[in-house]
This record gives sequence, C-alpha cells and structure tokens, in this order.
Amino acid sequence: MPMAEYTLRQLDYFVAVADAGSISGAAAKLRVTPTAVASALTELERILRTQLVVRRKAHGVSLTPTGVYLRKRAEVLLRDAEELRLMTASGGTELAGPLALGCYVTVSPTIVPLLLRWTAEHHPKVEMSVVARSQREITEMLFAGALDLAIVYDMGLPDGLESVLLYTVWPYVLLPADHRLAGAASVRLDELADEPLILLDLPPAAQHTLRVFGEAGVTPRVSQRTTDFELTRSLVARGLGYSVVVQRPAVDRSYEGLPLAALQIDPAVTGVGVRMVWPTGVRLTDRSQALVSFAAEQARFTDYRHRAGAAHRTAAGTPRAVGAVA
Repeated sequence: MPMAEYTLRQLDYFVAVADAGSISGAAAKLRVTPTAVASALTELERILRTQLVVRRKAHGVSLTPTGVYLRKRAEVLLRDAEELRLMTASGGTELAGPLALGCYVTVSPTIVPLLLRWTAEHHPKVEMSVVARSQREITEMLFAGALDLAIVYDMGLPDGLESVLLYTVWPYVLLPADHRLAGAASVRLDELADEPLILLDLPPAAQHTLRVFGEAGVTPRVSQRTTDFELTRSLVARGLGYSVVVQRPAVDRSYEGLPLAALQIDPAVTGVGVRMVWPTGVRLTDRSQALVSFAAEQARFTDYRHRAGAAHRTAAGTPRAVGAVA
C-alpha cells in the first residue's frame, strides 16, 4: 500500500484554517507565522491535487465542497492520531487523556458527581471536564466536536444522535407546603388553572411543561418565568405560585430551608428519559466508551433516587446496595 505524502501537521493547519476562516486567524491560534500556514495549505492542495479553500483578499477563506469533506475526515484522522499517542504513552495498559462531558444544567448536580468519582477511582489518568448548559447549547457543542458525550432529557432532541437510556423521570406538581392541596397524593392540573404558575423557562423544559398542560386541556396562568431550577423552587416555597417540573431533588426544601410539597399529576403523564448521547457515526474514544459502558451497565444506579434510597437504608443498618458503583 503506497504511503500518503501529506502530514498530520498539514491536516492540523488545514483544520485550523477551516475553523478560523482565515490564514492569519489560524496562525494566531497555532502560534506560527501566516506564511507557514499558507505554505502547508498550498502543499496539501498540491499533494491531494485539488483545491480545498478559496482565498479572498480581506475576506478570509471559504471551503470548497472537497474542503468541507476533507475537514470532517481530517478531524477523525487527527483524533485517531492523538488516541494512538495517548495509548502508546500509557503502554496500552490504562486509559488516559481528556474526556469532555456535557450535561443539561438541572440534571448535572444529581449525576455528574457520581461519574466524576467513578472516573477518578477507576481511570485516574483520564482528565474529565464537565460543562453544564441548556440542552440546545449542549447538543450544539456536541455536534461541533467540543464535547465527547452529553447527558440530556429525551425530549426535543435533534436527529443524528446515538444514546443509552439512564433512567426515566415523571413531571410532577411542586407546591408550597402550606398550600390547600399540599397534603394530597396527586392533583389534577385543572385544579390549579386559576393559580399563578412559576414556569421554568429553560429549553426544553418550558415547551415540555406547556405541552403537559395542553394535553390536559388546561391553559396555565404564567406569573413568573425563570431560567434557574432552584429559583423556581424558592419562589414556589415562598407561596408565589406553583410549578410543574421534572427533576426532583432528594430534599423537599428550598435553598432558604422552606418546605415544599411534590404531588403526582392525575391522570399520569408520560415519563421523560435521561440519556447519555453522542453523534451518530462518531467513533468513541476508549475513554468515552468506558463511560458509556459504565452508564449502560449500571443505568439503574445513575438515577440519584435509587442512590438516595440506598444511602437511607445503609444508615438504618441495611447492607450497602450500590457498592459496585461507588
């Protein structure tokens, strides 16, 4: 098999130009001279016998159709080359290197600590970083290659994602503890139609909440919109309204220590899956695959509600139920 004449450095420079949109911008990022970048790009085009970019004075560069195709393939080659370097550096005996995980912001406090601890204990040379954002931001970063994996709700997801289901949660009504209905086990949404709704306006939470009301034939009276889960809970605890949310902390109190009541919705509504996702067609690194395998095999225990129950039973003298994933 004939050896390819191009080099990884040429591919790296080409990807940098594609990302920056200009030779000067790529040179600044790479900390080399613009002449070096331009020369590498010209040589790569000569070797491949095709034009990869269109150079326009004062307007940077744009990719040709071949350049668009090569950029995707080059990113894969460069990623594989880095994986090879990391594997040989560790002697192939243990996982090492970066692992970027994104997580929907309201889910992150309940699952990220578990995954960080597991990674630190079982793969100490893996450098795991975490980003908590809205679901739209997380999926955009995932497709852009800024993240390896993401944990999101199974609602409003774009096409082109592979996933494993971690656990399922169900929307519920959150009330102040002194509300007239707080002592009930469940509540119909039409019983709250005239009361002020505190809407968690963080995509896709808001759209999902309004769809739940729509399916019940109820038009809620939205009095406040927030983009913070704990602020939503605090406003409810202060008696400023009620809310319909999905994520449920193990403690039914606000940050101020005020009590809250959580009621099931009657009739029951469809549950929402929490999933670990990655782009279709992307070959996972060994580090990512290890985390996916752990999440898939121990999916039940990625649900904080099971861990909280196990911790409660342990305190009461029952043998620990989650030792395998501690």
